[in-house]
Amino acid sequence: MNSHPVLSQLEPEELDPEQIVSGSPETTELTLLEADNGETSGLWQITPGVVTDTEVEESFMVITGKGNVTFEDGSQLELEPGVTHRFKGGENTTWTIEQTLLKAYWIR
Repeated sequence: MNSHPVLSQLEPEELDPEQIVSGSPETTELTLLEADNGETSGLWQITPGVVTDTEVEESFMVITGKGNVTFEDGSQLELEPGVTHRFKGGENTTWTIEQTLLKAYWIR
């Protein structure tokens, strides 16, 4: 399968080593819009592994890949193409990525 040309524009985004729970996940990102009001949108990709994060106010849609997000209360969000979600901001999450995941995001 040929990869989309936009994927070659993704730039490395270093993970804080303290966020990595297992594996050797790597993240890349392409910012598409940075508005004067602080809103940003773009593409974000992560390779397989497990990482923790504290979320910002963000909406996203999964384009490719597979995994899940586990919230502090134990609830999970399954990640697969077409899944959308909105973080309110401040949620502590654990991302378990099984297949390299690419998402489009909108941060407020």
